[in-house]
Amino acid sequence: MCETRWLNRRQALISGGLYGGGIALKSLLGSEQPITGSRQTTGTAKSIIFLFMSGGPSQVDTFDPKPTLTKLGGQDVPESIAATVPQIKRAGLKNLLPSPWGFNRHGQSGLEISDLLPQLSQVADDLCVIRSMSHRNPVHGPGECVALTGTSTGERPSVGAWSMFGLGRESESLPSFIAMNIHNDGMQYPQPAGWGSGFLPSKFQGAVINPDRGIRDASPPPSTTVQRRKQEIETIQSMNRDFASRIGVSDLEARIQSYETAYAMQIAGPELFDLKSEDHKTIESYGMFEATTKHVGKACLLARRMVERGVPFIQIRVGGWDAHSQLKANHEKLAQRTDQPIATLIKDLKKRGLLQQTLIVWAGEFGRTPTMEGKSGGRDHSPSAYSIWLAGGGIRGGQVIGTTDPIGYTVTSDPISPNDMHATMLHAIGLDATKLAYNHHGLEETPLGVTGGKILREAFA
Repeated sequence: MCETRWLNRRQALISGGLYGGGIALKSLLGSEQPITGSRQTTGTAKSIIFLFMSGGPSQVDTFDPKPTLTKLGGQDVPESIAATVPQIKRAGLKNLLPSPWGFNRHGQSGLEISDLLPQLSQVADDLCVIRSMSHRNPVHGPGECVALTGTSTGERPSVGAWSMFGLGRESESLPSFIAMNIHNDGMQYPQPAGWGSGFLPSKFQGAVINPDRGIRDASPPPSTTVQRRKQEIETIQSMNRDFASRIGVSDLEARIQSYETAYAMQIAGPELFDLKSEDHKTIESYGMFEATTKHVGKACLLARRMVERGVPFIQIRVGGWDAHSQLKANHEKLAQRTDQPIATLIKDLKKRGLLQQTLIVWAGEFGRTPTMEGKSGGRDHSPSAYSIWLAGGGIRGGQVIGTTDPIGYTVTSDPISPNDMHATMLHAIGLDATKLAYNHHGLEETPLGVTGGKILREAFA
């Protein structure tokens, strides 16, 4: 369905008087879905939690063990390897840096995970590790846009916005797409495109929430009762209906939805952030009593609570993985912040029977070189090959997809692009990215843009 048909449908509703009833508009908007954005397949998940590790975690220090790199530490790449991998030969890689951490096999699957991540190692059988992610942009900002929108320009909708457009409004009382940005060590500033709606209507952008402060202005002033607030919304909507009857509806679409969402959030928002119902042991398991883990821990706990309350897309961004110098100190600090909370999130969802309906994605914008940058013990950016993992939501854990060369610089089998990952994420919640279309200036745009993308069907059970 093109944009014009979507607007005509809503105009018809207005003309027919179906917007009467003030707060009854909430249920109308909640059930209405664009035809091209409706669920097109049976999904394996109801919610997605996207754990975005900004800065570029090193693949050869986390999920892609390279014994050859350990043996060749301090040397340049030998001709025996360079001759068989053209990308390595062209790059002229020098001064190989071995990983400071060992790798061990974990779980019944024997999945190899770095000693840097001891808590995640405990849930190895739930992880599907993809070692063959690849794209071509080595710069943080554009790379983050590639990872979250599919292109480096920052002008296209985020994968979260596409999911919201496709599903319609699934959560009655909370935003359907919530983004939480945690920590920002270094220069990797959050890219608004990562939760933006691009050319989609602005109502599909994510709601950015600070997990430590809750939803801003969610609590009404002490002098305002729920009944009074309801009357205010009814009055505002009456004026919106009158305005729409005279000039049309397109300029009011996002405004109408925002008022409804704001009202609902004033009721449900404070309850979401009130952790009194969580027992001491649960809060402790997320690391919320420790300074190092408390921020990511709270975001992960809130993510689980959002899943319980029907939020379809939750994004947690943890910045600081950029290790141009002092790789060991940098990655140990970031691992200490994230390892326990993320592992606990998986365990907690599993314990509550929610993991199989929740797809978890852990990824950065790119990886890092197997060589040392300068003399500082760090690694440079490298989008040629990097690792991510999936868990829950119908994913078959305990497996590895894709391979890289002996030193982990480039992909040698099963190359996977960010667009492939987006297609896979949307597939998990029942959306076909090739059919999820929006008419933008006469072009039927899909989440996959002009480059396309494929579903990682082998990732699913």
